[in-house]
Amino acid sequence: MKQSAKRYSPLRSAFIGGAMATTAALSVFGPVWCREVKAALQDSPKAIVDQVWQLVNREYVDGSFNNQDWLNARKTLLSKNYTSREQAYTAVRQALKRLEDPYTRFMDPQEYQTLTSQTSGEVSGIGIRMEVNKATGLLTVVEALENSPALKAGIKEGDVIVAIDGKPTKNMEIEDASKLIRGKVGSSINLRLERLLQGKFDVKLTRATIEVPTVRYTLKKEGNRKVGYIRLREFSAHAAEQMERAIRKLNASNVDGFVMDLRGNPGGLLNASIEIARMWLDEGSIVRTEDRKGGSELTKANKTALTNRPLVVLVDGNSASASEILTGALKDNKRATVIGSKTFGKALVQSVHELTDGSGVAITIAHYYTPQGTDINKKGITPDIEMDLTVSQRRQLATNPRLLGTNKDPHYSRALSILSNNYFASQEQNQYSRKPSPFRTR
Repeated sequence: MKQSAKRYSPLRSAFIGGAMATTAALSVFGPVWCREVKAALQDSPKAIVDQVWQLVNREYVDGSFNNQDWLNARKTLLSKNYTSREQAYTAVRQALKRLEDPYTRFMDPQEYQTLTSQTSGEVSGIGIRMEVNKATGLLTVVEALENSPALKAGIKEGDVIVAIDGKPTKNMEIEDASKLIRGKVGSSINLRLERLLQGKFDVKLTRATIEVPTVRYTLKKEGNRKVGYIRLREFSAHAAEQMERAIRKLNASNVDGFVMDLRGNPGGLLNASIEIARMWLDEGSIVRTEDRKGGSELTKANKTALTNRPLVVLVDGNSASASEILTGALKDNKRATVIGSKTFGKALVQSVHELTDGSGVAITIAHYYTPQGTDINKKGITPDIEMDLTVSQRRQLATNPRLLGTNKDPHYSRALSILSNNYFASQEQNQYSRKPSPFRTR
C-alpha cells in the first residue's frame, strides 16, 4: 500500500473491516522489551504472550484498557509456564477478552493466513466460482474468472465438477471443494467435468495466483437511459483498482447515472475506502481518525474524481466499517443519495501484526468520524431514504443473488426512481455542475 510523504501513520497500514483486513509490518521492539523478557525469549510460547501484550500496551485505542490493570495482566501472563503454543494462545485470548473489544483479537497461524489471503484479494487456485445447483444438487461452475487457468482451459459456466483429483464431489460442501482446489502456485490439479451434450471429460490445470474480483459492474439499459450498476463486495487490496476500471468502462459507455451496491459489504482496508471515495469526490473531507492520545488525522478528496454523474448508494445492516466510511463521505458531501437500512455501526480502526511464530493479532488503534463529525459507532448511518426489506424479499435476494440490481430488487428499483426524478439537480448545495440529464422527469 502507498504511504504519504509526511510522517508515517499507523493508519496507513490499518484495516477497519468486519471481515478483517490487512497486514501491518511486524513491529520492532525496543531495548526495554528485550531486557525485560530476555528469559522469556528462551521459551517461545511465553515470548508470543508478551509480544501480544506489548503491542496492545503500545497501540490500543483506550488508554485505560477498559479500566483493567494491564500491567498486572502482564505479570500474571508471564508468571505461568506454557508447555505448548496452544496454551499460550488460550492465555492471550483470555487476556484480550478483558478489553471487551471483539475487534482486538488473536489469530493462530491458520487464522492469520486466512486473513491475509482474504485481504490481499488473491488466492492460489484455478480461478472458478462454484455453487451447488439447487435443482440437481451438483457442484457446478458459476464462472471462470478472467485470465485464469480455468478460463484458458475452456471451463464454462454450467460445467458440473464430478471429481477433484479423483475425489467425488457428490454431497461435498463448497468450502471443502475450495480447500481441494486451492494449493501451491505451480502445482497441478485434475478435474473431472461433465457438460451438457458432451458428457464427462478430464481437465488438468496448473494452479496460479488469481486476483479475486471484489467489484462487479454491469451496464443496464433502463428505457432510453443507461445506468452503471457497481457491486462492491469488500475492500480488498485490489478493490480500488477494480473500482477504477469499472467506473472508466462505464463512463466510456456514457452512462447517465450510477448505482453503487454496498449491501452486505463487511469492510476491509482503510486505504481502499479512501481511494474509492476519491474516485467519486473532487472536494471535501472523507474521514477523520483519532488515536488514544487525541491525535487527529483528516483525510480529504484530492481533485481526482473520475465522474460527476448522479450516484445512488445501496446499504443495509451488514454494510460495515470501510463501507460506512465510503457511505458517510458520499452522504455528508451530498455526492450521493443513500438508500436502504441503517448500516452496521463500526467506527473503529485496527492494525494487524504478524507474530514470530506465524500467528497474528489485530488491535483497535483509532476511532473514526464522518466528515460532519458524526460518531456512528454502534449507531450506524441512517440512509437518506430508509427502506427495509421484508423477510420474504431478503430471502428471495439471498437465495437468488442474480436478482440483485434488477427490477425485482426493491432497493435498486427505488434507486432508479431517484435517478429518474433527477434528485441531484434539486440539491443546491451540490458542488458538481452537470449537463442536462436524460433522467429528468418529462
